[in-house]
Amino acid sequence: MIETPVFSQAAVAAPHRLAAETGRAILGEGGNALEAMVAMAATVAVVYPHMNGVGGDGFWIVSEPGGRVRAIEACGPAGALATIERYRSRGYEAIPPRGPDAALTVAGAIGGWQLALDYARSLGGRLPLTALLFDAVRLAREGYPVSQSEARYAPKEIEALRAAPGFSDFFLVDGKRPEAGVDRRAPALAGTLAHLVEAGLDDFYRGDVARETAADLERIGSAVTRADLERFRARMVEPLSMRMADATLYNFPPPTQGLASLVILGLYERLGIARAETTEHHHALIEATKRAIRIRDRVVTDPARLTADPAAFLNPAALDREAARVAMDRAAPFPLPPEDGDTIWMGAIDARGLAVSYIQSIYWEFGSGCVLPSVGVHWQNRGVAFSLDPNARNPLEPGRKPFHTLNPALARFDDGRVLSYGAMGGDGQPQFQAQILTRYLHGQGPAEAVDAPRWLLGRTWGSAATTLKMESRFDASLFSALSRMGHEVEELGAPYLDALGHAGMLVRRPGDGRVEAAHDPRSDGGAAGL
Repeated sequence: MIETPVFSQAAVAAPHRLAAETGRAILGEGGNALEAMVAMAATVAVVYPHMNGVGGDGFWIVSEPGGRVRAIEACGPAGALATIERYRSRGYEAIPPRGPDAALTVAGAIGGWQLALDYARSLGGRLPLTALLFDAVRLAREGYPVSQSEARYAPKEIEALRAAPGFSDFFLVDGKRPEAGVDRRAPALAGTLAHLVEAGLDDFYRGDVARETAADLERIGSAVTRADLERFRARMVEPLSMRMADATLYNFPPPTQGLASLVILGLYERLGIARAETTEHHHALIEATKRAIRIRDRVVTDPARLTADPAAFLNPAALDREAARVAMDRAAPFPLPPEDGDTIWMGAIDARGLAVSYIQSIYWEFGSGCVLPSVGVHWQNRGVAFSLDPNARNPLEPGRKPFHTLNPALARFDDGRVLSYGAMGGDGQPQFQAQILTRYLHGQGPAEAVDAPRWLLGRTWGSAATTLKMESRFDASLFSALSRMGHEVEELGAPYLDALGHAGMLVRRPGDGRVEAAHDPRSDGGAAGL
């Protein structure tokens, strides 16, 4: 039994201890959960750069103490020069995952910070940017240790990364990847963040930082222009929601795969599983995942170009029909090959009960690999999700938002509990969310649910096999039982793997207001609170 840390007033959870410490400090200064999350987002962008950064995107789900749940979409569209013709003329059959041609979408994360702080002020927030970005500026300027996660990660297409402008100068030491604990400084990024403290976050899109960023992007040959930066605004959107027996679950609408996360859980509930960690528990989640991915791939695209209402797939009748197609004695075929990705999830709940579930990402680990020299910003490669086929579900087009794997999650229980949870892991995020939440629903505590072994249905980098990949800590009898049902099981040979996601969970109890919080042992973080 793994004990979950319990805090009397408020708590945060993050994949890096320095980000968690930042969040706790802001809560201690009287900041609310939104302010704490902006501060954590800035710190984690500095100290966990292989997973996220200010050159990426962000998505927020926020639950107010009175029960209203809102969402912030902070994802940038493809740049004005990002046309299929441009990429075809350069000989591409698909969007390249690394280098300047991969850096083709606007970075939305800081726009999300700005909108979140406007929201925070409407709820009584009062802390200035000087306080919120203090740790991020200090760590970028004075240095921080390279994390265990970054040191052990095996990047995809390492030679393409090395060739990306700025990558080797920033991420490598004497041409090699540094070991954990090596001190790293980010002076250009420190200067950018310090300038934003003085000029305001809007400067990233419409001020001096925008001018320098756009010049850097133009010099390396990116498809993103200064006009693209100027046009960008984060926006408030309505989250998707779904009722379960004793709770309402919330997740993010398109262009994210939040629909798939909710469908998995809606189908699972209808399959009537009595206990966690049984063959039935895992088989039901695996089969629900297959059906959810089929729906996701048919529906999710730029929200301005949807051809079906995502909420229609979450009504009871639609979920009943899908659940009826699940066979509980055998595995259905799974021809769909998802890809992995890299991201951070963080959560915060303050003393008033304001709860935040947040995801920030540069997509693949190290993103495009491009580090802009003037501003120190490391740009995402989210545009790799586009297709160069004009008839595809998500074709490349200037101004179009790419498909996003990112989907922060939140639940409000009828008994008053509020639960913020999520995971990194690209296409695996809905699967990891379902595993940790169902374990919690079956009685496990947050720390136990997050620590427990996980599986991933689909291929990982370097393997085309759409196998069921499982950590080694599962009982041997489960491997055998799932294999007999027709699942193509692949035991990964390690007890804890980054590829199986970095997850976290916070739960605010009704009555005493205490907060249980946990973050993944697979990451470099944890929980902290007051």
